[in-house]
Amino acid sequence: MNIFRISVLLLLSATLPAQTVTHQARAIHNSAIVVDTHADTPQRFLYENFDIGNSDPKDIGHISLDKARAGNLGAEFFSIWADPETTSGHFAKSTFDMIDSVYEQAARHADRMIMAFSVADIERAHKEKKLAALMGIEGGHSIENDLHLLRDYYRLGVRYMTLSWSNTNEWADSSGDINDPKIRHHDGLTDFGKQVVLDMNRLGMMVDISHVADKTFFDAIAATKAPVIASHSSARALANHPRNMTDDMLRAVAKNGGVVQANFYSAFIDENYRKAADAQQQETDAAVAAHLAELKAAGKSITYLDKDRIEREWAAKIPRPPFTSLIDHIDHIAKVAGVDHVGLGSDFDGVSGAMPEGIDSAADLPKITQALMDRGYSEKDIHKILGGNLLRVFGDVERISREMQAEAARTSTSQ
Repeated sequence: MNIFRISVLLLLSATLPAQTVTHQARAIHNSAIVVDTHADTPQRFLYENFDIGNSDPKDIGHISLDKARAGNLGAEFFSIWADPETTSGHFAKSTFDMIDSVYEQAARHADRMIMAFSVADIERAHKEKKLAALMGIEGGHSIENDLHLLRDYYRLGVRYMTLSWSNTNEWADSSGDINDPKIRHHDGLTDFGKQVVLDMNRLGMMVDISHVADKTFFDAIAATKAPVIASHSSARALANHPRNMTDDMLRAVAKNGGVVQANFYSAFIDENYRKAADAQQQETDAAVAAHLAELKAAGKSITYLDKDRIEREWAAKIPRPPFTSLIDHIDHIAKVAGVDHVGLGSDFDGVSGAMPEGIDSAADLPKITQALMDRGYSEKDIHKILGGNLLRVFGDVERISREMQAEAARTSTSQ
């Protein structure tokens, strides 16, 4: 290719609209197995009776089968999240209900969607042009301090668990309340928490360190025998939120062989948006509390969707950050941890619609490929970011599980 042609191409890429996807970018994107490790759509399945086959163009959700196909989304880890407030006292029941809601969607749309439990299942679904539906529990409170429940969840198909959500549980400190003096903390992971990590390793369930306090993160890295994932976290160097990861944490994940799946949430990727959201947080909380009190007074049951409706109204008051904010985080993680240790963890359907400009649903995922191309990433590295890195880590977790189980069997036989 001559210098003139290169100059013309560079000029064209610089003048194209920010979210234009070229034929070349779409070809690269469509040839990849695209894996997203966090979508909160099961809340809609369970509480809104949402059908993933929905084709209503006015639907505000980020995930549907049509949107997934348009964005070449090959595998989605659906978040199994029991709201600590509205499901208090019955975390396990809520978790089982959420799991069931994903199975029901897959059964309803067996021609386009399939339950998946392994790397091989994801690859098979890709060949069959079906969405691979996987599950990750968001918050260790779901196991109710019982390793039997952890094993039950694995048997039902859960393939990662976030050690804590925004609430500190009985064995893992959370970043969400680490500075709250009213909460009893543990200085990271308790001994039981470390046992949870090892049991997850043995089962073949990925250890997810999104949401955890910094000390919990380093305790998990020290305890685990397998690579970890951050299912939906971004870079703290660019947006100073405790949910994001410091550069030291990024390097620790790289050394561990794990992967950081960049979160798309506006407050995690853009410092200006984060500050604006913080500035109106008290008003937002007050509006939510007033709405919930009104529902309670009317004798109505309360779910997370009731909070989400009000939070959406307040989130919409803040201008959306530019699309480049998201790409900056992916780029930063790739530069600090290495391109083998970054992926996509959107938080679709879980952030009250607060996504950067250009990201309105899974259909917009090809824009990420275009942006990475524009920054000089090769096709090979783009494929890693889109899903290859997560598949490698998932495969390593599966292998280490087999090795641990074989070692346990040998030890048992020799005794």
